[in-house]
Amino acid sequence: MRVLAVSLGTILLAIPPLAAQDHTVERAIVRHVDARRAEAVVLLEQAVNINSFATSWIDGSPFARAGHLVAERTGSGPRLLLIGHLDTVFELGSPFQRFERGDDSTARGPGVIDMKGGDVVMLEALSALDAAGALERMNVRVIMTGDEELTGRPIATARAALVEAADWADVAIAFENGDSDPRTAVISRRGSSSWQLVITGRPAHSSQVFTESVGAGAIFEAARILHRFYDDLSTDSLLTFNPGVVLAGTDVVHDSAQSRGTAFGKGNVVAGHAVVSGDLRAISPDQLAQAQARMRAIVGEHLPLTTAEITFDHSYPPLAPTDGNRRLLALFDRVSRDLGFGPVTAVDPRKAGAADVSFTTGRVAMAIDGLGPGGADDHTVDETIDLRTLPMQAKRAAVLLYRLSTGAIP
Repeated sequence: MRVLAVSLGTILLAIPPLAAQDHTVERAIVRHVDARRAEAVVLLEQAVNINSFATSWIDGSPFARAGHLVAERTGSGPRLLLIGHLDTVFELGSPFQRFERGDDSTARGPGVIDMKGGDVVMLEALSALDAAGALERMNVRVIMTGDEELTGRPIATARAALVEAADWADVAIAFENGDSDPRTAVISRRGSSSWQLVITGRPAHSSQVFTESVGAGAIFEAARILHRFYDDLSTDSLLTFNPGVVLAGTDVVHDSAQSRGTAFGKGNVVAGHAVVSGDLRAISPDQLAQAQARMRAIVGEHLPLTTAEITFDHSYPPLAPTDGNRRLLALFDRVSRDLGFGPVTAVDPRKAGAADVSFTTGRVAMAIDGLGPGGADDHTVDETIDLRTLPMQAKRAAVLLYRLSTGAIP
């Protein structure tokens, strides 16, 4: 990991200043995006109608998922990392597979906002910068991961290219849809981890439960632990944990990869086994570590003649709110106001799930996400885009990138 050698202020001071902001390039950016409104929708339709892109840029076989698309242009100024992903949550067998126009301003389809719509925003922004003659001198790297919705394992291998790019970059800009409202952007995201409890009890006839020789059984121990989790941790701000699967009885078979299993038991037999799996989301590495420590302590307070063990599997790290991220939001807000699109505020982290931008945590001076299009009902068969937001987001992203690259920062 590259330790940041310069502060945010140093980065901004190192950008060549302009005596007066030149709006000529920005006007050219806006004109180009407007001229490509129809082409942008066609590109989005083509992307949505492909369930997931295939790429050989970075082979995904080591982590058993799709590959990653990487593109780079070397120039001057801050090193700008742009992040997208190529997949959707909908499997090949889903009936929801095609782009469908609604009225003049809407369309529906798998990934139309999460996040093929965001990918189109990114591409249109880069196209506009190129048409305005601004892209050639920029220092830009684009990472489009093959599978954001299901990353593959090991996670360190699956996100190695993204982490390497974050170590290279000064600024990270991601094009997820955030809370699907372009009036907001994301400067903090909660991380996503999973946990699993494995519990044992002493099987026996139920008439002997609670005796010194039999104890409480696995189900009572599972109930104790989950109840204590709720009592002790559920009021922590921005911390959530959810038991999603519970299997318990005399015999338990748990397929963790498929998140399913079977259990057999009888009412007159004390349960010998229990398995509980769930997720854990925190806003910062410190909050995550503290929550895990408290959960381990609770698990360790066993009921009589039971055992319990909890394990954690990290997936997405938190993107903690930082002064740099707030600064980048302020710059984006200024761009939006200058273009006549109004203010942009920060998303409540409870309304934005984990995403690839979080892998830039601690590696870049500034990061922002949620620059994708507006819409509704992502991750459902009603996923819909407001097509009017495609050119708006492309203009805002392109002008933000231009100002970062040239020092045209108010």
